Amino acid sequence: MTAIISPVFSQPTAHQIAQHTRHGWLAELSLCYRDRGDKTVLKHREQKGPLTVQQALYPEGEICHSYLLHPPGGVAGGDTLDIRVNVGAGAKVLVTTPGATKFYRSESRFAKQAQHLTVEAGGRLEWLPQENIFFPDAHAQLNTVIHLERGAQFVGWELHCFGRPALNECFDSGKLVGKTEVYLDERRVLTEGLNMSGGDKVLINMGMQNFPMMGTLYLTEMGQDFYQLVQALLSDIQDELGRDKLIVAATQLEGLVVVRALGHWSENILSCFTKVWQQARSEMTGVLPSPPRIWAT
Repeated sequence: MTAIISPVFSQPTAHQIAQHTRHGWLAELSLCYRDRGDKTVLKHREQKGPLTVQQALYPEGEICHSYLLHPPGGVAGGDTLDIRVNVGAGAKVLVTTPGATKFYRSESRFAKQAQHLTVEAGGRLEWLPQENIFFPDAHAQLNTVIHLERGAQFVGWELHCFGRPALNECFDSGKLVGKTEVYLDERRVLTEGLNMSGGDKVLINMGMQNFPMMGTLYLTEMGQDFYQLVQALLSDIQDELGRDKLIVAATQLEGLVVVRALGHWSENILSCFTKVWQQARSEMTGVLPSPPRIWAT
């Protein structure tokens, strides 16, 4: 079964984006993780430009924690970020960021971010970045491709904040395009499109239901009853917060569970997704993990 959510509006052509993507930072980061027997190690790292990763940390023993760093502190028009992560058989990796990624206003020049995530059979990747914040008049193209071998474990999310709600600043101008694709044994099981024009009242009022933030969480299934566990957990979370603060639902695909959320504040969606991630890890290992320490700093 393939689920495809197509963009409602026409996307700019590659030529149009290329014309606007100039004179910015070019940053590339490639990470390769392998199981050493006693723990997972970052076997190979290749980087170019202002994109790096801190020294590997092991707060949970054998699991390798990595923090992605973008020293400029934000992404501007013309910047290009390319991130590639390969997790080998038996390797266990958690990747996050120390803070939100900010996409600044860009005078119609596109910033581009591409993420290529690959997990081999028996490997596990927990991809848990903090939110993307799109300033008014930001222009960005975001593409993520996830390749999973049968038997790989994956938990990952994308959090998007349109404008800066704390300042009563909405996304009234700008353009966001892109897509996320998930492949299982080289067969595409999910494609989701992102296409938002700033100030689009139909999309904001109807599609977003006036929420300024959206999130999507992707999980490989953890057993026959896992989907029901996720649904029950989401129901409890939404009852606790209220539908005026968070709307959340889950979809089951072949070998994949997808959780989607709309909210007013990043803290609510991050808290919800963290609880789902903790449930997933508990199903994988029998141990309930603590959130990465960097989120509390």
